Amino acid sequence: MNKRTLPLDEVLGFQAGDKRIDILRRVGQAGSISEAARAAGVSYKAAWQALETLANLAGTALVEKAVGGSGGGGATLTPAGERVLEAADEMARARQHILARFALGDASGRAAFALRTSMRNQFPCTVGSIASRAGQVRVQLLLAGGSVLHSRITRESAQLLDLQRGMEVLALCKATAVQVAGHIDASTQENVLAGEIVRASRAASGGEATLRLPGGVQLVGFSGPHAALRAGSPAMAAIDEASIVIGMPH
Repeated sequence: MNKRTLPLDEVLGFQAGDKRIDILRRVGQAGSISEAARAAGVSYKAAWQALETLANLAGTALVEKAVGGSGGGGATLTPAGERVLEAADEMARARQHILARFALGDASGRAAFALRTSMRNQFPCTVGSIASRAGQVRVQLLLAGGSVLHSRITRESAQLLDLQRGMEVLALCKATAVQVAGHIDASTQENVLAGEIVRASRAASGGEATLRLPGGVQLVGFSGPHAALRAGSPAMAAIDEASIVIGMPH
């Protein structure tokens, strides 16, 4: 793959938000995936997942694994892997220059560097509790205004994001994953949020609805048939924990 076809924008689109680029860099330094994983503080499985994700985004191998030998084998970066690190360094320098120019350190700064995605719902929040459950991690997300969400992700994803209590992150979910109704039994759902209808389809079959949460966050979802939602009326939204994606603002 030549320089013109390596999709660096895809590979580096999130490099400031997790450990994938760090792991790639450590592989180049140590010549070993297991040593890179230990140095980065993640499991070997998480390190492999990071490298596989980067390779998928790049469309080409970034690491070559050598098997056998007196040292038990190792790993080296391909030319594409070297180029990714060079570009990552250049992007980091440019990012720091831009942030210094505009002094972005508040919520408006986070919004300016939000993730580009098809997910309609993206809002800043703060990591609360982090609990391991049956090989997965349940992350509490605190929204402005006091609303609380929970997200279920894999242990490897939590390691690669380096999630810590108090960290500022983005919560994301598709509008199609949000159920909006006048009332939802919180005992039967994992994430139930209360708010006020801003906009709602008046079709008998239901349709798109926007719910304003305390603190001003607007959540887009869909209501069912005969929901009879009206602007200004109280309503609730339910979201499955597995539908909540955690992102890192650039």
